[in-house]
Amino acid sequence: MDEQLTLVIATRNPGKTKEIMDLLKEFPITIKNLDDFGPIPEVTEDGSTFDDNAYKKSSFTSRILGLPALSDDSGLCVDALDGAPGVYSARYAGNNATDEENCAKVLKELNDHQNRKASFQCVISIAVPTGAALTYESSCDGVILKHPKGANGFGYDPVFFFQEFNKTFAQISREEKSRVSHRGKALRELRDEFDKVLQWLRQQMPVEEKFQCKE
Repeated sequence: MDEQLTLVIATRNPGKTKEIMDLLKEFPITIKNLDDFGPIPEVTEDGSTFDDNAYKKSSFTSRILGLPALSDDSGLCVDALDGAPGVYSARYAGNNATDEENCAKVLKELNDHQNRKASFQCVISIAVPTGAALTYESSCDGVILKHPKGANGFGYDPVFFFQEFNKTFAQISREEKSRVSHRGKALRELRDEFDKVLQWLRQQMPVEEKFQCKE
């Protein structure tokens, strides 16, 4: 029988950890996050793409801990702003900006622009200590409203209008959002192929040799 693998989620966010644990609960794998280990250096997310940042976090965590690691990076890309805020989504209005300030900056930048198409994008990276990695990505299309609507969600949800529901992401439940969101779709794609992921991880991870002590 194969020994159960450990997968480290490169986050200290308990909600994100629980979401992934629930998603992969049927598989023979132990899920941990950074809080299960001692202090490790912070990763500077200075990549130019979501793929860069997701891989940077997963590969760094995997090398430091010697275990497979999973990380994701996501954000809002607005067509008329040449893909901005993109990788700067969380700090578009400044390093310590609030969600409201980030939304306000996007609305100001768009002003009365006719093209208000936008998409949320997500990249998931699973890396092993050697640096090899698997990548999953997905997106969700919508338009940016001229004024925020709704009190649910976070980030740019109040200004991101999802036409299929005729509501913003801040006007729908967390369950509804998970079914259609960029991150939810990427995670489900990962889950649907996780048997193959496990096989790949077992092939990539070094096997510990066991020796019997002889007197």
